[in-house]
Amino acid sequence: MAKDAIINARVESRLKSKVDHIFDLLGLSPTEAITLFYKQVELNKGLPFEVKIPNNLTRKTLAETKSGRNLKRFKSTGELYADLGI
Repeated sequence: MAKDAIINARVESRLKSKVDHIFDLLGLSPTEAITLFYKQVELNKGLPFEVKIPNNLTRKTLAETKSGRNLKRFKSTGELYADLGI
């Protein structure tokens, strides 16, 4: 099928640069990545990932994290795993 539709979208230049680099590592052009996304939306009959509105606990946690409150810091992954009990 002929590709005859054009999509125009504005995004932050920093985001575009970061994502373009990832696409490059994956061997995808932005056009191929957008086509892949559209194909997945078509196959899933919706977004190919879960989208949720955060609950109150998630909102509180995100706000605390953003402000640097109640953060745990670890010197190694081993320390992190031990704290998580795994």
